[in-house]
Amino acid sequence: MTRAETTRAETTRAETTRAERPAGPLLLGVRHHGPGSARAVRAALDAARPQAVLVEGPPEADALLPLAADERMRPPVALLAHAVDDPGQAAFWPLAAFSPEWIAIRWALEHGVPVRFIDLPAANSLAMTQGNGEGHEDGGAEEDEGADGEEGAEGPAARAPIDPIGVLARTAGYDDPERWWEDVVEHRTRDGEAVDPRAPFAALAEAMTALREVYGDGGHPRDAVREAHMRIQLRKAGKEFGDDIAVVCGAWHVPALGARTTLTADRALLKGLPKVKAELTWVPWSHRRLARHSGYGAGIDSPGWYGHLFDAPDRPIERWMTKVAGLMRDEDRFVSSAHVIEAVRLAETLAAMRGRPLAGLGETTDAIRAVMCEGSDVPLALVQDRLIVGEALGEVPDTAPAVPLQRDLTRQQRTLRLRPEAQERELELDLRKDNDAARSRLLHRLRILAVGWGEPAAGRASTGTFRESWRLRWEPELYVQVAEAGTWGTTVLSAATAKAGAQAASATALAEVTALAEQCLLAELPDALPVVMRALADRAALDSDVGRLADALPALARTLRYGDVRSTDTAALAGVAAGLAERICVGLPPACTGLDADGAAELRGRVDAVHTAIGLLTGAAPANPGPATDTSTETGTDADTDTGTDTGTNADTSTDANADTSTNADTDTSTNANANANADTDTDTDTDTDTGTGTGTNADTGGLRGRWTAVLHKVAARDTVAGVIRGRATRLLLDEGRLAEDDAARLMGLALSPGTPPADAAEWIEGFVGGAAGGGMLLVHDERLLGLVDAWLTGVPADRFADVLPLLRRTFSAYEAGVRRTLGELVRRGPSAGGPAATGTGAGAGAPAPGFGQGLDEARADAVEPVLRLLLGLHNDPGPDGDARSGRAGRAANVEEPLGATG
Repeated sequence: MTRAETTRAETTRAETTRAERPAGPLLLGVRHHGPGSARAVRAALDAARPQAVLVEGPPEADALLPLAADERMRPPVALLAHAVDDPGQAAFWPLAAFSPEWIAIRWALEHGVPVRFIDLPAANSLAMTQGNGEGHEDGGAEEDEGADGEEGAEGPAARAPIDPIGVLARTAGYDDPERWWEDVVEHRTRDGEAVDPRAPFAALAEAMTALREVYGDGGHPRDAVREAHMRIQLRKAGKEFGDDIAVVCGAWHVPALGARTTLTADRALLKGLPKVKAELTWVPWSHRRLARHSGYGAGIDSPGWYGHLFDAPDRPIERWMTKVAGLMRDEDRFVSSAHVIEAVRLAETLAAMRGRPLAGLGETTDAIRAVMCEGSDVPLALVQDRLIVGEALGEVPDTAPAVPLQRDLTRQQRTLRLRPEAQERELELDLRKDNDAARSRLLHRLRILAVGWGEPAAGRASTGTFRESWRLRWEPELYVQVAEAGTWGTTVLSAATAKAGAQAASATALAEVTALAEQCLLAELPDALPVVMRALADRAALDSDVGRLADALPALARTLRYGDVRSTDTAALAGVAAGLAERICVGLPPACTGLDADGAAELRGRVDAVHTAIGLLTGAAPANPGPATDTSTETGTDADTDTGTDTGTNADTSTDANADTSTNADTDTSTNANANANADTDTDTDTDTDTGTGTGTNADTGGLRGRWTAVLHKVAARDTVAGVIRGRATRLLLDEGRLAEDDAARLMGLALSPGTPPADAAEWIEGFVGGAAGGGMLLVHDERLLGLVDAWLTGVPADRFADVLPLLRRTFSAYEAGVRRTLGELVRRGPSAGGPAATGTGAGAGAPAPGFGQGLDEARADAVEPVLRLLLGLHNDPGPDGDARSGRAGRAANVEEPLGATG
């Protein structure tokens, strides 16, 4: 048959169809996002050839309809409407490739037929939603409502809205509405017989008419207003095109559109509706967003499956199983062609046993679980996420209207090769590279603007500050967030700068301003930083609460640390950070007293954070020791008389138990430069009483690090301080080498003495060895401390044991299984012959514990070191004699002073 003959046949068939169909517009009631409805709409439009097509949607979007024919427009997409004065007040009308409305729009544009939207204007629907105080949890009130009458933008009605598809399914004896819809619509076949393309719409309209006679508006009171507006638009189109028009709308509305009403009555329903100025545009949508039921009532559970049913030309089950097999193979799972064949056979068998015309999603899922997943739901979850829901993210052409901020963001995304994706992904950035540094700045600026595209994530372990890890996922709601952020500026840089300045002016808490200062440095906002710094200085000068100061200091310390990599001048922050640290050192000891359990646990976390921050600030914050006058008389190189052993940095161990009195002792790099109370007298401008024990280390308090060490000594020695804080201070001093092991054992012995209440002792243990980082290994390698804990625990009275058990369980449950097993073996074996003290490292150490040697075997250690270096990727540095450095010399060269809290 020639092309001319084909055209004449189609024209004759269309004229015959027009003559046969009843008078009035062709009402095509559909289910939104239904591939069966989409195929039926296309068949009906091909048969009817209407002169105009009317679609349910906001009329303001008529000017955007030609963009649907653009080759760069790829569904899923959505119409986004937002109020001009309040961009956060927004609504979406999503359309997928298998949506009947999208098929109708594309058919009209391809055939040169006028197409229009006829639903209630977005200006009215947005105002009505705002007036009712209703919104959506993610900031976008998704305005459209399902063809089956499900919830729209108005939110839950006073009456529970009915699900028409669910009612029809229950009437037909189905317990699953989706399965009923698949059987009667999606899996409907012709079996070689000619079928009237209008027949399914007539049957669905009849069913909806019966439902509306029983349920009325079905719990959707706003439907009356919307349907009145649609009838008015139908009358206008009828005057222009006659009855030769097709209307594509939700099947729930078909009875109302076919009802006989007067124009006056319909206008009366629309009189006095609120109205706002609205703007509309096309935005990309995603299958993942289509699967959500919140807000948008026409959400479907399996958009990927429905898209497959719509696109598959034939043999949909075989093609689906092939997709699943490809996914499994990409994930390194063994799936052969035999698995595919058996899965198809099982799905068809299940469909026959269940009386279904074709295997549906339930049958295919059961077959995949049994054949390809070996009965496991773990790989099946991957199929659910990647295929059944899908990862499709639509695209819109650049010619689509957009706020200036969105255009600037799109330009930067392309320049930085940072493509928005619906699937969550990890992004590793090396800030030494220009492109990665620019990506980091963009993501941090978007965080300031509350555009949640990326969130910082814990990346691979690295001690440097040049690496960043991000977790990215682009959601359609972000377009609303970008529109809201557009009120601050037309570019990402200007908008972030303006918002940061406004936040600094309105912030009331010191921690808020310090966090904002950190964000400004990360986002590289030089114009906003002076404003934030002024606000920071003002808040820091007025705030005297130690808790708030402790919350603020870590952010400043991190900010100072970032300056090295990002080439940012952070000198202005150094003075503020040093001032905060000084005030914390003064106010922390009094703040540690009189706390309940929750307050003590919270302050313990702050002590850890401050300890880490001061470790970062060492060398960055000014020491400001103040003038000191040394009146001691020294003879020779060293005038101190010491009989102890130095165990810390710039520290003396004196035989006199008297405490030193000094705030800022002289800083000296000599071995024994500190003044002892029994030999010298130091007179400083600022005085303070160091309550650390005389037999311990008198820490060098010259500088910020020394003053913090003195504070930890005070906290560890005060009985009025909560046990968890005292234990934590002792542990921090021990880890830093500022407290001798003998002194740590003595403090533990005091804390676990019989006179200490068991609950207080358990808190001390939690502070000292609690947490997963290092606490258990400390007990494993120091059997003396383990013996003290064991002796205390066995001595707890039976009536008090139940009180301390929760604390102990919380403490030791954080250890790794291997650590707990080793501790159990040590406790089962019991103490060594010399008792707990005999296994110590201090004076008087006796016989070693069973299974342990007298000391370190240097020869065996040296033999293992080259292998460890090879495994760790470390190069053996040649020593002075040309050989690789090893043994004690090599180990000494790698000794580093520990910084920061250990957990």
